[in-house]
Amino acid sequence: MTAALSVTDLTREFDVSAPWLNRVVERKPRAFLRAVDDISFDVPFGSCLSLVGESGCGKSTVARLVTGLYSPTRGSLRFSTDPAGKPLAAQMIFQDPYASLNPRWRVFDIIAEPLRELKLRDGDAAISDRVSDLLSTVGLSPKDARKFPHEFSGGQRQRISIARALAGEPRFLVCDEPTSALDVSVQAQILNLMRRLQDEMNLTYLFISHDMSVVRHMSDQIAVMYLGRIVEQAPTETLFAEPKHPYTRMLLETIPNVRNPHRRREAPSGEVPSPLNPPSGCAFHTRCPLADARCQAERPAMLSHPDGSRVACHRVAEAMDPAPAAP
Repeated sequence: MTAALSVTDLTREFDVSAPWLNRVVERKPRAFLRAVDDISFDVPFGSCLSLVGESGCGKSTVARLVTGLYSPTRGSLRFSTDPAGKPLAAQMIFQDPYASLNPRWRVFDIIAEPLRELKLRDGDAAISDRVSDLLSTVGLSPKDARKFPHEFSGGQRQRISIARALAGEPRFLVCDEPTSALDVSVQAQILNLMRRLQDEMNLTYLFISHDMSVVRHMSDQIAVMYLGRIVEQAPTETLFAEPKHPYTRMLLETIPNVRNPHRRREAPSGEVPSPLNPPSGCAFHTRCPLADARCQAERPAMLSHPDGSRVACHRVAEAMDPAPAAP
């Protein structure tokens, strides 16, 4: 399947050094934080790839790299043309619907801005009709165009954010935890809306979340990130049915099980390392119950498996291709 987005060896570092004079007086070197560390993935047309992991793992940095808000330190991102041969347009749906909308603008101006700036409609009448259509598409009334953002609930504001993103007529949407600021019932409404829009408009999603239940509902593929690296990527049902990486299994243990609420679960050991001083070898070895000396010394390669998954774990690789027994 043709990839709408191909990411190859993507890395992003941030200079978090103290000011020059402080470094001279305190004799400290410059400090760099590697938020994204040499990751690669493809997002096929019409699909949804989700990036999932704990806070601080680099998911949102990837979203900002894809949308051009950050530039890569190394590596590349390549958008394809759409099936009709047109350049692929991408837009972003932000996490906080309270902060992402200009409180001084009416909803009409918020949604109309991309139409005007990108010259997608000519004349006030055409712009007004398009704004009304977009509001109807996301489940709001065209009359809501005259209101200000503070007059809406969180779920309604996120619908406005989706309408604004769709105004640019994108084929690719980057969704940075679009439901994490909403309560559970409203989350379900927004997720169902996004699934419907994907089917109706043949949209492609890069979906960012820390909630495994949400990504299971939305995704065709899931990539699990830990400390800036992808440690496992697999088709959604494959990952939930047979998670291979120990970190993926730990994340799945956090999902409530209504059928067996008192099931035995192993609490994760250790603390998340600082990205300013990441561990050597496998980044997860300080918390992994299966870690050995090789995990501490050698970074595991991302290997493909027959079921369509890719995993970066020495122990998983050894299980697939065990060393021959000694004579």
